[in-house]
Parts: sequence; C-alpha cells; structure tokens
Amino acid sequence: MRNTILALGLFLAAATLSASAGEYVTYYRNLPVQMQEPALPGIPDLALSLADFGAVGDGVTDNTEAFGKALKALEKQGGGHLVVPAGIWLTGPLTLKDRMDLHLERNAVILLTPDRAAHLKDGKAVPGISASKRTDVSITGAGIIDGNGEWWRGVKRSKVSDTEWNAFRRMGGTVTEKGDLWYPFGLKAFDNIADTYEAQEKIRTHLVRFTDCERVLVQGVTLQNSPKFHLVPQRCRDVVIDGVTVRCPWNAQNGDGIDIGQCRNVLIVRNTVDVGDDGICMKGGAGAAALKDGPCENILIEDNTVFHAHGGFVIGSEFSGGMYNIVVRNNTFSGTDTGLRFKSAPERGGKTGNIWISDIYMSDIQGEAVVFETSYADRPVGRDDAMAAETENFLPDFHDIHISRVTCRDCRTGVKASGTLRMIHDITLKDCVFFYTEEASRIDDPGMLQLKDVRFETYR
Repeated sequence: MRNTILALGLFLAAATLSASAGEYVTYYRNLPVQMQEPALPGIPDLALSLADFGAVGDGVTDNTEAFGKALKALEKQGGGHLVVPAGIWLTGPLTLKDRMDLHLERNAVILLTPDRAAHLKDGKAVPGISASKRTDVSITGAGIIDGNGEWWRGVKRSKVSDTEWNAFRRMGGTVTEKGDLWYPFGLKAFDNIADTYEAQEKIRTHLVRFTDCERVLVQGVTLQNSPKFHLVPQRCRDVVIDGVTVRCPWNAQNGDGIDIGQCRNVLIVRNTVDVGDDGICMKGGAGAAALKDGPCENILIEDNTVFHAHGGFVIGSEFSGGMYNIVVRNNTFSGTDTGLRFKSAPERGGKTGNIWISDIYMSDIQGEAVVFETSYADRPVGRDDAMAAETENFLPDFHDIHISRVTCRDCRTGVKASGTLRMIHDITLKDCVFFYTEEASRIDDPGMLQLKDVRFETYR
C-alpha cells in the first residue's frame, strides 16, 4: 500500500468548487428575514487516493477495510480529502471524522453492499455514510453513492408493473397472503437480519446521515437508491447542500430525498430531487423529546428542481421543536404528488413562524398545489390501521406563513386546508395562479387562509 499524497493543483480547484468564505453571499441578499450565511468546512489540503490502500473498483471486491485504512490515515494526519477514482467500489458503512472530505471523481460509484448484515451494529442498521458529533465534514465531486435499496425495501404490488414484480420475486423474498406486498425476507442471496419481515422492515436505514455536526457540505454528488431516506442532517449547524442529485424509484417506500431535522443555518441550492416520498422536507421531532433539540431555524431553499415526490417542499409530519425563519424561493416542482405540503397531527405538531415562500413554479401536480393537513397518519408499508392521535398535546400550529407568486399549471386541487382555526391560521396567499382540473379549493374554515389576488382557472 502506498500512502501517496496527490498533486493538489487542479484537484483541489475541482474538489472545492464553492468551499470559500462568502461564495454563497448572493443568496442572502434581499431576504424577507434576517438570516446568517452558513460557515463552510475547513478541510486541509492533504489528499489521499483510495486506490493506494488496496481498494479495487471492480464492483465485486469488498473495499470496507480499504476505506477504513484510508480514513484512518487521514485522521492521523489531521484530516484532508479521500479521493475515490473512477470505478465501482463495493463497501460496507463508512464513518467520516473531523476535517474530512470524501471526494468522488467522475465515474466513481460507491456501492453499499447488499449484504444487510454488514450494516448492523448492536442489532441496528447504521447509515451507509455517516458522521456524528464532528466538525468540518464534506462529501463532494461528480460521482454516485448508491444504497442498494431494493434489498431493503418492502414493495406494494399496486405500485409496480408485472415486469418489476416478477423481478422482485426472482430475488426470493416473501409475499403476503393477500399477494399485495413483497418483502426482502427470505432472499436467495442473503440471510435475514430479523425474525420476521415486519421486524426486518423497521431496521431500514438512511444513505447519508450527519448527526450533531458543525460545518457540513454536500456538493455535486448523486445520492440514489437508499434503503430509506437519502440525505439526513440532524441537529447540525451550518449546512450547505449544493448541486446534489437525489434519485430513487418513484414507488420506493419512505424514499425521502433531503430531510432537514432540527438544524440551524442551512442552505439548500441548485439540487435536483426525484424520489419516492417527500422531496425537500423539514422535520422537527415529535412530542416532548423534540423540545430540547430546538427548531429548524434559518433555512434558505432556492433554485432547486423536484420531479416526483410526495411533496416538493414539506414541513412535517413531526415538528414539535418548531419551524422558524425559513425562506423558500425560485424553485420548480414538476410531477410531484403535492407542491407545498404542510402535514402534522396531535402529538407531532409544533409552531411555525417567519416562513416566506415565493416564486414557485409547478406543473403536473397529481393532487393539491398547496395543502395543510393536521390529521396526518403515518402508515408504514403494510399497515393500513395507523391513526392520528386523539389528544390535545403538541397540536400543530401552522401560522405566520406567507406564500406569494406561486404559478401552477395542472393540479387536481389548487389549495386545501384540513383542520381547525386553532391549528391553521394567519396564513396568506398572494399573487398566485392555480390551474386546476377538479377543484379550485377546499378550506375547512375560510378564516384559515387569507387569499389576495389569487386566481383559480380550469378548462371551460
């Protein structure tokens, strides 16, 4: 093994396209609220190649040990860039430490092993790539990180073609008595990691997760086919997600794209999302446990495109920690189930404040362009009996939300608000156009939403 230090000139210019102070300052001009620009990670100039640690990019060799050696070498030298060259690099889970950048060159694919047992630690599955309680971490480049999610996810028969269904059946697995669900339990190639398919379904993990980290950058890469959510920063401060492609099959259960959980100072720009569940989603924890972790706060979301997703921009369903100072502007949603989606329920709700949404362009929306829902029921795959809690605790309080200049062509319903004035109030929609195919609006109480210069159009 040769611990070769690479020539840095052109590499570092490409690896840190936007990793300079003030690079994103233009996004923070003319904001309706005062917001702090995130600080970017400080990564040392040292760069090591994965290929110098015995890794083989043939899509067959298990490179978990090689990744571990390379990351340990970087840690010993105070951090730097681990360069993953072109190739298909099969591996188990990876953990980043302080001042580390995982850089994928073009045509580099990090493929998480389909052997689910390799992802287990103390009976729980760990994320494919993670960092916990770290500072200055990044994932950059033009390569792909693939979670091999088809080996993890349950499948609804109603959501797949005959060809797809037969492909899953050839993997082995288990079909329910009704024939309506397939689970990757009893596969031909790999052992089970739980006693029942219901228990195994709960073990599914995320593709990339940062927890309690400061100064995080994810830039340029493609994240795809996660066992569950794709990119999950939780309780982090100073996060930039820039130019990332997130994709998975449209029918992938719980296949969220970007989920921001109780983070502060976050910039999400120039990303493309095409997934099986919520596209760009804000989460704030559920119930009393969420209060200590605080809100999602100071979040700027701009110049993104979301194709298939349950919602283009989403708050909820859990946000007991609160949602404050969020700006969403200049985004396109094309083909999503809903456009702007605010969902929650008792025991999961919290307060919103200073949320400004403007210049949103929507087309081919399957359901509602704008929807508020306060009786959301979280139904895992295979469960039809989950109900929203009947309680007065942690009620949703959607208010102080300002939506303007939304243009939507082809949605089933323009605007929907389901709940009570206690949970949905002081919300404005201004200067919007909704071209609907079935229903202009359905609002339980006219006092929930204030509509000014809002046009509803349909076929004559």
